[in-house]
Amino acid sequence: MRKPLKKKIILEPDYKYSSLLVAKFINKIMQEGKKSIAEKIVYGAMERAEKEIKKPALETLDLALNNAGPQLELKSRRIGGANYQVPYEVRGERKMALAIRWIIDASRSQKGKPMQEKLAQELINACNNTGIAIKKKMDTHRMAEANKAFAHFAW
Repeated sequence: MRKPLKKKIILEPDYKYSSLLVAKFINKIMQEGKKSIAEKIVYGAMERAEKEIKKPALETLDLALNNAGPQLELKSRRIGGANYQVPYEVRGERKMALAIRWIIDASRSQKGKPMQEKLAQELINACNNTGIAIKKKMDTHRMAEANKAFAHFAW
């Protein structure tokens, strides 16, 4: 028997850019319910990235997330007593969620700078197709490519 589908939480857009994407980003950055601090971090990082890339902040964020989002991912399937890593295409919503998570994790993994600077740098790197988040995407794609032989198990 399948689990019931989870109800989607309707998110309010953020107040500065009135964008759902930025609101998701802020909520993902937020720790221990401190939303105002998360907003300062995200807005500051977006302004820095905007100055460096010379494109509007929303466009910069969108480009970074599109570049960091994977097209393929691996899922384990048990077939005949053996586990296979089967490559699947990533749905749009999950692609964005993974991109946001990877960019934030990449920013948090760096040491010695304020979070605002680290996040701005990671957004800039993602726009230029470099950085830790892009490396993670490439690793995922490489593994999916290596396991292409098991693609016929996807149904």
